[in-house]
Amino acid sequence: MPTRPDQQTEDAPPAQGAPAPRALLLGLPLPLLLFVLITWQVAVDGPLLRLDTRASRALVHPDRFSELLSDLGNVQIAVPILVAVAVYVAWRGQAAGAVRWWVPPVAAFLLMTLVPLIVVPLKEWTDRPGTPAVPPATGYYPSGHTATAAIAYGSAVLILLPWLRSVRDRRIAFGTAAVLVLAVSYGLVRRGYHWPLDVVASWCLCAVLLGGLWLLLRSAGADRANP
Repeated sequence: MPTRPDQQTEDAPPAQGAPAPRALLLGLPLPLLLFVLITWQVAVDGPLLRLDTRASRALVHPDRFSELLSDLGNVQIAVPILVAVAVYVAWRGQAAGAVRWWVPPVAAFLLMTLVPLIVVPLKEWTDRPGTPAVPPATGYYPSGHTATAAIAYGSAVLILLPWLRSVRDRRIAFGTAAVLVLAVSYGLVRRGYHWPLDVVASWCLCAVLLGGLWLLLRSAGADRANP
């Protein structure tokens, strides 16, 4: 008996049409507010920067290992991983007959494209100098490497999530992405490529962006479940 277009195939991901948890909707403004606060302090050279300077002095210890960790946030490394996951997700979705199989990979790519459009103007506007461990220059706030890593690895997990059937696999995916982002963040601060607040600000910004992507994917899942 032929399968109706509105039926999920056996290989299709489970529907994600449940309402978004209220905790997420209420929690998204918090990282946004923290990002605005840190940006304001950087712009006006506020007292928070003095704490940032002291923290950097305590943490900076340039070595090869920290440099290698920071390289995990390079576009040449992080973005190809996202591309590979997106291609896999698109293939699985199309093979399963998902109505909007193209939405997750396209949304992830668009979000990745949005990162430099947000980060670069902020770097130019804040004009923050680097740490003593790097040559004199400005434009270090927020951390572009941290944002690249967070969005690339975070988006990869979010679009892959519907195809991970077991709780164990999902935990491994989330854990791997978190470890990669933390490794990049640690490497950037330890090597002296960024002040700690540069990294924390990127965390806050990306938390908002990834939260928006997650809500979009849930909405697309609801549309697929109810064509």
